[in-house]
Amino acid sequence: MEQKQFQVEHSKLNMASYGAGKALNEFIAMAFSTFAFYYYEVELRLNPLLAGLGFVIFAVWNAVNDPLVGHLTNRPFSFTRKWGRRFPWVLIGGIPWLLSYFLIFTPPALDPATQPWLIFAWLVFATCLFDTFNSIWWIGFAALFPDKFRSLKERRTVQAIATPIGILGIALGFIIPPILIQEGVLMSYVIQAGVMIIGGFIIFIASLPGCREDQITIDRYLATHEKVSERESFFGMMKMVLKQKSFVVFITAYTLYRGLVLTMQASLPYLVTNVLLESTSVISLLSIAFLVGALISAPLWIKLAHKTNNNKKVLIFAAILLTGATIPLIFIESTLVLFFILIIWGAGLGGFWALLAPILADVIDESVATTGKREEGIYSGVQAFFGRIAIILQALTISLAHVATGYNPATKVQTGLAVFGIHFHFGLIPMIFILLATIIFWKGYDLTPEKVEINQLRIEELGL
Repeated sequence: MEQKQFQVEHSKLNMASYGAGKALNEFIAMAFSTFAFYYYEVELRLNPLLAGLGFVIFAVWNAVNDPLVGHLTNRPFSFTRKWGRRFPWVLIGGIPWLLSYFLIFTPPALDPATQPWLIFAWLVFATCLFDTFNSIWWIGFAALFPDKFRSLKERRTVQAIATPIGILGIALGFIIPPILIQEGVLMSYVIQAGVMIIGGFIIFIASLPGCREDQITIDRYLATHEKVSERESFFGMMKMVLKQKSFVVFITAYTLYRGLVLTMQASLPYLVTNVLLESTSVISLLSIAFLVGALISAPLWIKLAHKTNNNKKVLIFAAILLTGATIPLIFIESTLVLFFILIIWGAGLGGFWALLAPILADVIDESVATTGKREEGIYSGVQAFFGRIAIILQALTISLAHVATGYNPATKVQTGLAVFGIHFHFGLIPMIFILLATIIFWKGYDLTPEKVEINQLRIEELGL
């Protein structure tokens, strides 16, 4: 058979533009995950249980709205033939998503002691609005990857180019806010939100060429859609994807991995302020440490994936490294030692950044080869659904740990028990998350290189 599927069809510049979309997502997500919970608990002095409840509601809304958006955007609209299936949603969601970030840090000036429920209501409103537009943008962006970039070689090439660009977005998202934020100065949070929106808009514009489908992709989708007389219902699609073993294993491991990342991110301001007794600007320094590790390692992980032709094996290697590097974080109270450990931790994280998208693309290929249908949107929506469960894990872990250990947001120096609580949600719980993810993926994921190749050949035969 002609090896058409192994040809790289898109330019490196177009791939880099797609990578800017990854940078945009990480740029905003890093700032939000690191400072949103801290802002409401420590700066606004909202009761930690109320703050935790607000983020749980936010996560539940995320979980509901993501697969629904994925399902609704999977079908063609009047603009599809001209603009594509995914690109219009990138446009519709992108700018409002960026603007809504500002609302999170501009609640009404209320007394948390006498009007906590109004602050709580604003937290729920602002975060849910933020997530609604993020879902529209993200699902359009993420669902594009397996459809636009078809071969294993091209997908890995995209990741080799896009991952360093995405890491740059992470770096900026971690470094910029702590530089602008001053402890106890609420206006500094507003200023950082404005700067993040301006920076996000610039990255958004750079991502647009990479987020456009070429006409071949559009025509192929429309031709395939016209052949299908009946479209699955939303619940039918959910049932279908959750019957696929490879996807269930992937999504379970992914949820635990996101639990690790989000819980550690949200814990970092507490660790720096209350354990290391440093200013929030040190967050930027520590962020540089793991970003250096990720930036150096990501191309090496992709090179190893090319060499072994085995995405599963390489991700397991990265997961083992990430698990091992998380263990010392339970105990460390030295800024210098933490800096060097985070470089190693970042090296493991780089493997996940490099390989998650290609592995999900392999999973979607299995579905396409089996069902004869392309439903990337619902897969991206369900992925986002389970990724949001990690927000619940984050919110419950931090809020319950703070209540149980007597954390006092009004003071920098905490009791020994409260310091233990911070170590608990910065190191111990994330380590358990990633250890479970490693075991589940190792034991359950069954897409071998041979199966992946068979699925790609089948898709080629089906003309999908």
